[in-house]
Amino acid sequence: MKSYLAAAIQMTSIPDLQKNLVQAEELIDLAVRQGAELVSLPENFSFLGEEKDKVELAQEISEQSEQFLKTMAQRYQITVVGGGFPVPVGDRKVYNTATIVDPHGIELARYQKVHLFDVNLPDGNTYEESGTVKAGTDLPSVYRSEELGSLGLSVCYDVRFPELYRHLSSKGADILFVPAAFTAYTGKDHWQVLLQARAIENTCYVIAPAQTGCHYDLRHSHGHATIVDPWGVILADAGDKSGVAIAKIDPNRIEQVRSQMPSLQHRVFA
Repeated sequence: MKSYLAAAIQMTSIPDLQKNLVQAEELIDLAVRQGAELVSLPENFSFLGEEKDKVELAQEISEQSEQFLKTMAQRYQITVVGGGFPVPVGDRKVYNTATIVDPHGIELARYQKVHLFDVNLPDGNTYEESGTVKAGTDLPSVYRSEELGSLGLSVCYDVRFPELYRHLSSKGADILFVPAAFTAYTGKDHWQVLLQARAIENTCYVIAPAQTGCHYDLRHSHGHATIVDPWGVILADAGDKSGVAIAKIDPNRIEQVRSQMPSLQHRVFA
């Protein structure tokens, strides 16, 4: 594993597939011009609209999202994380799917979100992800790259379930991805502390691309795409506007933290 720059992209996706892909490409271009070799996109990067519309357009969104990720990876010669897009599974449901694509346009890893966001919030918003999304049944695998390190996928609401990240770290992950469309209401209190906790307890980098702002009607996202180091230090934060958070991923820092705080070696309960 070498030292390199990674980018967590922050978007305000809307119910318009083509406009979202244009926005995503502009931000990928911005990240690459700043030196990023690994670029991650947030959950719902290609479409964020009403659930019924997402299901109706799922085949088109899925096909175009997958092709977009491959095209971007090849065009810019980078590794791209597609943080979450719908893939039809039948019975008018989809998998919320995240992928990793290499510079040759080859898919390296795929994960179907297992924890679904069914929550009634005090701000008046109700979310029932399980109404249109089928939960994945497999824990995410860790993809090992000689250059970029060992990469572990998750999606948004997963961040509240530390056992998933313990699984990833036990499989050798160095970098944990948390692409999200975190709600504005919960994000202000929970987003940063959850990301730091996952980094600290697993002594891993955490890269969390995010949605921000108003997408449609009452749907607002918190923003603050973030990169956290294995000690829990915030290395980059994109704030609340569309943009990019960029930071160096350094294998020496991982070794240093794990030497100073070897908590993974002290686990009593597996």
